[in-house]
Amino acid sequence: MMISTRGRYALRVMTELSSHEPDETVPLKEIAKHQDISLKYLESIMSILVKHKLVIGASGKGGGYRLKKAAEDYTLGEVLRVTEGSLEPVACTSADSEPCERHDICPTYPIWQELSGLINDFLDSKHLSDLKK
Repeated sequence: MMISTRGRYALRVMTELSSHEPDETVPLKEIAKHQDISLKYLESIMSILVKHKLVIGASGKGGGYRLKKAAEDYTLGEVLRVTEGSLEPVACTSADSEPCERHDICPTYPIWQELSGLINDFLDSKHLSDLKK
């Protein structure tokens, strides 16, 4: 598993938003400038974050984005699952995939299952507030 640019940028954006006052909306252009992310790419990331209710977007004068909840209430796993989809290292450990016909006899399945648990437990134990800006 490799975290994509979209996932990494989403974490950076969420960290940026967490550095502002809770009720303060931050203009997209300001986020793009501070994070050195193209405005067009950032728009697609923000669309995903708004759709999944991780951030609130406000349009018009004074518009921008802010976190929906406190930084300590977001796990990194939550943000990455929204932007990346599954965090599974292999398809056979994903709940969304068809069960592997070799599941019961595969000597590597327990390793993939353990790795999946480690990845998900680790990312779910880290919070947005743990990231330092």
